Order: sequence, then structure tokens, then C-alpha cells
Amino acid sequence: MSPDRTRPVFMIGVAAEMAGMHPQTLRMYERRGLVQPGRTKGRTRLYSQADLDRLRRIQALGESGLNLAGIERVLELEQQLERATRRIRQLEQEMQARVADAERTIDAARRAMSTEIVHVRTASPPAVRVKQVIPAGLRPVPRTNQTDPRRSS
Repeated sequence: MSPDRTRPVFMIGVAAEMAGMHPQTLRMYERRGLVQPGRTKGRTRLYSQADLDRLRRIQALGESGLNLAGIERVLELEQQLERATRRIRQLEQEMQARVADAERTIDAARRAMSTEIVHVRTASPPAVRVKQVIPAGLRPVPRTNQTDPRRSS
């Protein structure tokens, strides 16, 4: 919140009128811990714009049928949700920073690796003897010098 919204400036009578409530209602809400107005040195209550927004929220919850215990619980849960949302944003920022660091590390490693690879070229491919491979079960038939009786002249 901006400092102007949280700066206590409204006395209880003005705040009650702006919120559409009786000053005694504001005192009761303060006793219940629903709102915490600032105080002057003379102990006069001073309400900020943020306090007035909270009083309007309390009023809207009451008009929707919630009793004070329900309103307290809703406000407590809203605060927890706000804290959790802030924490999630913080963790997301930390995660994005770590991902960026990891990507920079990976890029640096890739750049370093490309200088370590050495390509060796030869004038001609190396001579390799190729052995004839005959599939299993297909053995060559040995040749003999005999003439084939079917080919007689």
C-alpha cells in the first residue's frame, strides 16, 4: 500500500461518517481486533484510508449475513491468502533467477565444449579388410572336379 493510504488522518467521528457506521461500532471493532487505528500522543484515534476500506469490507461481510466471528475468520483467511500469494510471487522470482543462472551456466559449458572438440581428417580412408559373412544355415557347397552327369555332351 502507498504511504498515503496508510497514514492515519481521520478522527473517529469523521471515519464513522465516511464508513457509514456509528463511532461506538468502530470502538467495538477495535476491541475485537478487526481494525487498528493509529493514535495521537493524546490517545485520540486516527483512521487511515486503508482502515476505512477495511471497515467497508467488514460492513459488506456483515450485510451478507456473517456474524462478527465469521467476519474475523474471513479477514484472517484473506490475510493468510495475501501472505501466501506474496510468498508465491517471491518464490517464482527466485526460481526464474535460478533458471536464468542455470541457462547461463549451460551456455558457458556449451561454448567451452565447442573449443575442445578437435576434428582430424586423413588423406584417404583407412584400409579395412572386409570379411565375408555368411548367414547361419547357409553353408557354401564345396566344388568338386567331377562333371555333372546331367550335363554330358
